Amino acid sequence: MSDRSQSDDVPQQLSLGVSLRDDATFANFFQSLDDGNRQVVGLLQAFASGDNAEQAVYLWGEPGSGVTHLLQAVCQVAESAGRSFQYLPLADLIEAEPEVIVDGLEYLDLVCIDDLDLIEGRPHWQTALFHLYNRLRDSGRQLILGARKSPRGLALDLADLHSRLQWGLTFQLHPLSDADKVAALRQRSRLRGFDLPEDVAQYILHRAPRDTRALFACLEQLDRASLQAQRKITIPFVKQVLNI
Repeated sequence: MSDRSQSDDVPQQLSLGVSLRDDATFANFFQSLDDGNRQVVGLLQAFASGDNAEQAVYLWGEPGSGVTHLLQAVCQVAESAGRSFQYLPLADLIEAEPEVIVDGLEYLDLVCIDDLDLIEGRPHWQTALFHLYNRLRDSGRQLILGARKSPRGLALDLADLHSRLQWGLTFQLHPLSDADKVAALRQRSRLRGFDLPEDVAQYILHRAPRDTRALFACLEQLDRASLQAQRKITIPFVKQVLNI
């Protein structure tokens, strides 16, 4: 964490036991040539490095669309730029006391909150995030929010928070087509240092869970098994390792 805060009481990034995936980068976020996500990625890269003056961005999309990947990619860039930040996946933190989690975050350059839809039906979390939003705005810091629903689609008890969430920029991530998922698998395999034949990628797509998170998990499992067995990744090898 860059030491740009005024007090030693400022919370340290990732002090909550939260870690970033090494492969959650902008470089390996797949974008097709006609992908509407390209504009979003470009804006987030500028946002992460502090080159965009926007204070708040709300990113949403269905599971596997890449919301979590991009939030973590933002944090990777922020870290490289020497900015202080905190990534908060509410899926891991929602049972904690919200005031404890968000205390002092307004001193950081950037706060990324994932799984925001989990605050539905949790008024304490809604109140804590409402006050955090205001503190971040007043201190000129940046906030990016990730969720499965749009701001208007969230069922919140706190009307003021509902209003705040609609103040910043809002973007929906569009899911990949089947052809794009095959291309994404092959791109990810090349980044991992091996070539995945198209027929093998097609086989995985049509037999494994179809969301990109699950597909990339299968690819990671195959990569480890291939290295251990010193074998190429073929359809028979996929059948053996993944049992599909």
